Amino acid sequence: MPVTEADRIVRESEAKMQETIEAIRKQFSTVRTGRAHPSLVENIKVDYYGSKTLLKQLANINAPEARLIVIQPWDKGSVEAIEKAILTSDVGITPNNDGKVIRLSLPQLTHERRDELKKVLHRMAEEGRVSLRNTRHHANDEAAKLEKNNMMTEDDKFDTKEKVQELTTKYTKRIDDLLRDKEQEIEK
Repeated sequence: MPVTEADRIVRESEAKMQETIEAIRKQFSTVRTGRAHPSLVENIKVDYYGSKTLLKQLANINAPEARLIVIQPWDKGSVEAIEKAILTSDVGITPNNDGKVIRLSLPQLTHERRDELKKVLHRMAEEGRVSLRNTRHHANDEAAKLEKNNMMTEDDKFDTKEKVQELTTKYTKRIDDLLRDKEQEIEK
């Protein structure tokens, strides 16, 4: 059975929505929850011999304890550059360096900081929801255009709109679930 235009629109919409979920998941992983995790710092850009390089490409990053991140640069000459990049980033943690290894001790989260983090998470989640709605809008416009050009029946257009709405609802729920899980993680 050949793939119809309606099927193509639904498949493309779902792929875009899945990408949105992955982007939200990545964004959420950068939000500090009080527990140390390498993702908090691995995407910091370090000025390494004149080029901006991701920290994860310059060092081994691990979290041996709940409130400690240890960064072991492969090139000992990059310790100062890494430390400077951490200080200028928005991580908000002062690094301790012994010349070979950089340690980041995460302080206990205050109630005010937890509230700030939740606001950041809600903003990220809303951006994701907007992206889902934009995908739905684009799919609906495409279906309407195909129907107008007699490349799709009116029934197919309504079926497509219905399926895309179901996808939008499904992926919006996933964003809400990710948000709820991350908020619970912050409260721990």
